[in-house]
Amino acid sequence: MRKFTTLNESINFGGHDIDDKRIIYKDNDFFFIYDGYAVSPGHLLIITNGNEPTFFDLSDAKKHKLINMIEKGKELIEKEHKPDGYNIGMNCGLSAGQTVMQFHCHIIPRYTGDVENPRGGVRHSVVGKGYY
Repeated sequence: MRKFTTLNESINFGGHDIDDKRIIYKDNDFFFIYDGYAVSPGHLLIITNGNEPTFFDLSDAKKHKLINMIEKGKELIEKEHKPDGYNIGMNCGLSAGQTVMQFHCHIIPRYTGDVENPRGGVRHSVVGKGYY
């Protein structure tokens, strides 16, 4: 697993170097960028600095640290945005919709009225299963 030797080391996501200007937070385990295909204002990604493809491949230490990273991401979002709720999600594997095989967690701010009826939330990732 790749670890930063310094916080100034080149950072990449899915094999592509990330311009330092896009990085909104970094430490020795994770870095944050705003999603290039954001579904709402403030949508950010928490990305491993290693080569673990999914959440299930992270070390136990990184899995536990992720909770704090989600809180940090929320804090950063709320410096510029005022969401009414959040979806937090991870796509683990091709069949789950993962397109970049490097672990990343989406923090998606939600705003009242951004969809007609938000009931079901992430359950809508499988067509017809969101309504119950």
